Amino acid sequence: MPERPPLKIATRQLGGATILDLDGEITLFNSPEIRKAVLGLLREQRIPHLIVNMRKVPYVDSSGIASLVEGLKVARETQARLALVALSKSARTVLELTHLLRVFEVHETEEGALQAAESERSGSSRPTGEGA
Repeated sequence: MPERPPLKIATRQLGGATILDLDGEITLFNSPEIRKAVLGLLREQRIPHLIVNMRKVPYVDSSGIASLVEGLKVARETQARLALVALSKSARTVLELTHLLRVFEVHETEEGALQAAESERSGSSRPTGEGA
């Protein structure tokens, strides 16, 4: 069986949000890295808005979903906003099958996630996500 390339995790700032860029498959073997990155940003750095960019994530297994759910729970506890953007077909399918697509804030683009946050701050109602 060929060795999978390691998951790459990077952070950057865009507008008032921190973007967590993920590149690679999210599996049982690397989901602890995702958990550590997400919880570190939310709990330790207390960032107010985290956007998880999954454009380069072709596959997510149940342990990866569990790490994202834990991040969402911590975001709610710390009154932070957590959004997922650019889900692959396979990641979207896993979230649909687990009935979590409606639980997460999901957007097609980073700009869409930023606009949703801005419209909420200006008094509009919170969207359920683009295309969800």
